[in-house]
Amino acid sequence: MKRREFLKTAASSAAMLSVFPPDLSAVQREIRARDLERRSLGRTGEKLSIIAFGGIVVKDATTEQAGQRVKEAIEAGVNYFDVAPSYGNAEEMLGPALEPYRKSVFLACKTQQRTKDGAATELERSLKRMRTDHFDLYQHHAVARLKDVETILGPNGAMETFVAARKAGKVRFLGFSAHSVEAALALMEGFDFDTILFPINYATWYAGNFGPQVLAKAQEKKMGILALKAMAKRPWPSGADRSKHPKCWYEPLSDPQEAMMGLRFTLSHPITAAVPPGDENIYQMALGLAARFKPLSSDEVEAIKQKGLNTPPLFKYPQEG
Repeated sequence: MKRREFLKTAASSAAMLSVFPPDLSAVQREIRARDLERRSLGRTGEKLSIIAFGGIVVKDATTEQAGQRVKEAIEAGVNYFDVAPSYGNAEEMLGPALEPYRKSVFLACKTQQRTKDGAATELERSLKRMRTDHFDLYQHHAVARLKDVETILGPNGAMETFVAARKAGKVRFLGFSAHSVEAALALMEGFDFDTILFPINYATWYAGNFGPQVLAKAQEKKMGILALKAMAKRPWPSGADRSKHPKCWYEPLSDPQEAMMGLRFTLSHPITAAVPPGDENIYQMALGLAARFKPLSSDEVEAIKQKGLNTPPLFKYPQEG
């Protein structure tokens, strides 16, 4: 199938998800009395907490703060940690803080390097900084352009490093994060990835037509689905005071009631886990909210649909321009 035809077919296959009936039958759920719920990660055999610990939470923290934040997450039942070298000094801070718990957690890392040599260099540096001999999941990070997809999957592309690293035992599973529908669909067409990390947000879903087609294709391929932007509200309005949330490039859902609805929208989909914003205070709130998660009712689905349709989305499909 040609790529253009594939994209068209995959987009149309999203119809079954566009009305969003909460249906979690596609994931195995492990409801835990004292810890966060855990869910199956596609065909990997792993089960992850429904909330991840994003490395930005410890960006620019002190050693003591980083250790305390990781400890609190572990005690709350978090077993999924995600980091990337593009998150400032997050790797340097998270590596030592996570080291005592490394054997009991699922550690994901990412790279924005698109070539074989660039990805290989960055992988080795990330392993050293994170004080580990392997990552449980290694991902192409923030892929948005079809040109990047072609580089990644082409001769001497980063995919060659990924496959070699898996063979060498330096990574266990392979995935990607994407910020465009077009790139996500093309990557899924080009390689049999284990996971996808993608924005699943009520405003992008309804007002942006961004998400249903990707989720449908990922489910079809039995991939593990991880979610970004569950607690995103909208792009920062012009002139907004960003000083309260300097780690967020978008306006987050900071009101607990609104944040709970945003998180419940995302977790009511057949996904494994959501990665909250890197703001440490919002992350703390997310841990508490996730512990009380319940799927949306039909009335709540309709209410959040109307809210989403009237909210400026962070992303749209197709891409503008």
